[in-house]
Amino acid sequence: MNKKQKDLIFNIIIFIVFLALVYFLLIPKGVPETTEEIAKCIGENSFIYVQTGCSHCEDQLAMFQNYTKYLHQIDCVYEPEKCGGITGTPTWKIDGKLYPGVQEIKTLKGLTGC
Repeated sequence: MNKKQKDLIFNIIIFIVFLALVYFLLIPKGVPETTEEIAKCIGENSFIYVQTGCSHCEDQLAMFQNYTKYLHQIDCVYEPEKCGGITGTPTWKIDGKLYPGVQEIKTLKGLTGC
């Protein structure tokens, strides 16, 4: 094997290692887990506005696993009169402020004081 071939193989290996590091360090792994206690606390201190058929709403609720029953959910399809000022779903209402989009559990814990 000549020097050019060795250099090429070395560069390919470095590139593969780099891609593996990026994948394992930067790409989030699965759905963040939550506990019943955290779900209860977030639910007691917030409202979540959703819509039937909203894929982002489903993603948000999936973060709470089997504990979505503790969340104060308002479905804007069935209760549009309660959704004034909501421009998209999911949207969280915490301490009178609106937080549109999917929120991480860690963020919700901080916003609700949980």
